[in-house]
Amino acid sequence: MVQFKKWQVLLVTIFSFFAIFFSLPNFFSKSNLENIPFIPKDQIILGLDLQGGSYLLIEVDTQSLVIERLDSYSDDLRKSLKKNKIFYSDFNVDEKNITLTIKNKEKKNELIKILNNKTQDITYELNKDKFLNVSFSMQKIKEIEDSAVKQSIEVVRRRVDEFGTKEPTIQRQGLNRILLELPGVTEPERLKKLLGQTAKLSLHIVDDDLSSYDLKSGKNKPGIIIYESDETDLSGETVLIAVKKRNSISGDLLVNAFPTLDRGSAVVSFEFNNKGGRKFARITTNNIGKKLAIILDKKVISSPNIREPITGGQGIITGNFTFQDATDLSTLLRAGALPAPLTILEERTVGPSLGADSIESGKFASILGFLLIIILMYLCYGIFGLFANLALIFNLLILLAILTSIGATLTLPGIAGIVLTIGMAVDANVLIFERIKEEIKHGFSPIATIDTGYKEAFKTILDANITTLIAAIMLFGLGSGPVKGFAVTLSIGILTSMFTAIMFTRILIIIWLKKTNPERINL
Repeated sequence: MVQFKKWQVLLVTIFSFFAIFFSLPNFFSKSNLENIPFIPKDQIILGLDLQGGSYLLIEVDTQSLVIERLDSYSDDLRKSLKKNKIFYSDFNVDEKNITLTIKNKEKKNELIKILNNKTQDITYELNKDKFLNVSFSMQKIKEIEDSAVKQSIEVVRRRVDEFGTKEPTIQRQGLNRILLELPGVTEPERLKKLLGQTAKLSLHIVDDDLSSYDLKSGKNKPGIIIYESDETDLSGETVLIAVKKRNSISGDLLVNAFPTLDRGSAVVSFEFNNKGGRKFARITTNNIGKKLAIILDKKVISSPNIREPITGGQGIITGNFTFQDATDLSTLLRAGALPAPLTILEERTVGPSLGADSIESGKFASILGFLLIIILMYLCYGIFGLFANLALIFNLLILLAILTSIGATLTLPGIAGIVLTIGMAVDANVLIFERIKEEIKHGFSPIATIDTGYKEAFKTILDANITTLIAAIMLFGLGSGPVKGFAVTLSIGILTSMFTAIMFTRILIIIWLKKTNPERINL
């Protein structure tokens, strides 16, 4: 005799509660939802194509980072040569190589030993025991470029989060590109400005020993870097400032930055970690009376005098800031510096009206397909078709609840997956009902007919849905954004439709059989 076990009833009950409880917020507006207690506030997240927003394709300038690392390695090489008393001339660093000429050839073996310590990172050529050409190995260049893109994605993610954009899509595309989708952002100019700044911060002691002629000519002594500042002189030319390489503090040591007011002007307050605080205290203690240049992206934005030791690990950045400028700079410093500059290659903006049209079209297609299936199932299978329709409603509620709970982003292809799920959801019931029709012809009792129909159809249902599920999983694994959205809703829809067809409709039919006790099933 057909029976439903207690665990089956309990499972269906739990899923029914889950479906209603977590899908319910999607039937209210956000403003009304805040006033309704005892129900979740999370709604299904709409993708860029449904609620509007911005699409950015960004390229990471990995070549500039390779040059920067090569320049850093050249400083280490200089120190090693000086330490080992290897004299040289014509030291030059370009985009790919470090070249120099060795004066004392008898130091050749010591030089080779120094270079061999970095054989995994560099390749070198020593011609005629005098001319040396050093460059990064291909493996090192690939490692630098790959690391730059990964770091850039994390920094971009932090900056977007600070900006307040909900549920952005940030993913790598190709070797050195980042795809950024920002739902709800229809005026992305401020965000583009934030993304366009590398935000590499450093603090250096100003060197006042150089004359203005030395600064403009570029003839500066070793260990000195010349930067432009935000200020101009009486002739309107940009003021150049020379700073010392040694005893600098990197922005990597910052733990917090926030906008505030100082004497009525907007400033940025910052705080170092323990290591940075100790270094900041030491430098300010040893350089009282000198200027401390605050450099952002190779430009001096402030150079205050050090009047006393700063031992608290905190300070402020002054400048001609508006409060919005100070807020944006704080955001950049908190999110961290980009390892390399970013270039926006492609930009598209989807208006909210287009997104609304897509939603309405998706709703219309879903409702129309739903109504046509309900009518067709009832005409073909009568009361059994009505049970299948109830299972279809239940299936959609579970699907909506799961998408809401896992925070999945619903896109236009995702809606297509839901529409396809509606059509596929009744397939299992059609197989079951057609199998029951065959059993009716054999003259079995209603209960035996139902029992046999479900058992015999189960294998076919399982085979058909597993093959479709495998295809959906492959689409998700190999596809890009829109294809993934379709695959997610289709995969979840397959699982929920199997559950509702095999368990939900079976319980409804058994309850109906026990209540009516028909002598024959008319199907």
